[in-house]
Amino acid sequence: MNARQPGTYRICFLLIDGFALMSYAATEEPLRAANILAGRTVYEMHHAAVSGDHATSSSGARIEADVKLGRDFDFDLVLVMAGGDPVSFHDEATFSWLRALARHGVRLGGVSGGPVILAAAGVMEGRRMTVHWEHAGALAEIYPDLLIERTLFVIDRDRITSAGGTAPLDLIYAFLAERHGPGFARQVGDWFMQTEVRPSGGPQRAGLVERHGTTEAAVIRAIEAMENHIADPLRLAQLAELSGTGPRQLNRLFRERLGRSTMEFYRRLRIDMARSLLRQSTLSLTEIALATGFATSAHFSSAFREALGVSPSAFRKGESGTAAASPRSTAQ
Repeated sequence: MNARQPGTYRICFLLIDGFALMSYAATEEPLRAANILAGRTVYEMHHAAVSGDHATSSSGARIEADVKLGRDFDFDLVLVMAGGDPVSFHDEATFSWLRALARHGVRLGGVSGGPVILAAAGVMEGRRMTVHWEHAGALAEIYPDLLIERTLFVIDRDRITSAGGTAPLDLIYAFLAERHGPGFARQVGDWFMQTEVRPSGGPQRAGLVERHGTTEAAVIRAIEAMENHIADPLRLAQLAELSGTGPRQLNRLFRERLGRSTMEFYRRLRIDMARSLLRQSTLSLTEIALATGFATSAHFSSAFREALGVSPSAFRKGESGTAAASPRSTAQ
């Protein structure tokens, strides 16, 4: 790696094979544009790869590495880029380097699944963070003490985390505004025709109306209560009370709008969470059963098999079942 150029901010992208190219481009391209608009190299960018000389994205794009993992520490910021199944990533050399970078006072960040890697390395303690919604449930179960927020991005002192997708555009805008002022950041936003920058606290996913295809207020209120009570399921009477209607009326609305009774929909919501945890975590079947509101692993296994046509243990091993539709798709 070349000697540092005066007045530059040195950033290293630590790329985990399977990283999303969109997330990477949404992070790297605004920094490149900042250099062009500034007329000099404000941001010096480097790349490290766990596999050695290069990393491969989920779409097959190959990015060459110019930094040796574990050897270089002269950075202002190291950003971990990961996608796919970051919970299954276990590389002690990577974790050790991240901990060493933290000890050297290097600012650390993660994009999409990258925050999962930071958490596994043990460098997120006491810091607020976010992660792509697909990984949030598993991360919270594995590390219950983490301060996870379901937002687009979080900047907490020496840690930067982003949900991925296009969220890094908003993160880098905030980052540039912090370092150069909002005027310069706005120029970068205009470069990418990003005329409406989303705040850090913006939601990661479409609202319940968009996700489930109904505007029925009682149904939406019931689903919101369900999502807030996965591990401790509510009774039908409680859901009806929270939705402002009676149990029979709520069941009628769910069948009309979503094709299932209220409690059938609720159980499938919990099964889908369990499916995510089976795919993204190493939690035991008993732990997953409890995390998704089933009293015993036997009850959980029976419900899972009934819904998906395969046992939880077989699903975890990669054996396919009926792949029954999610709660939302039943309304189609």
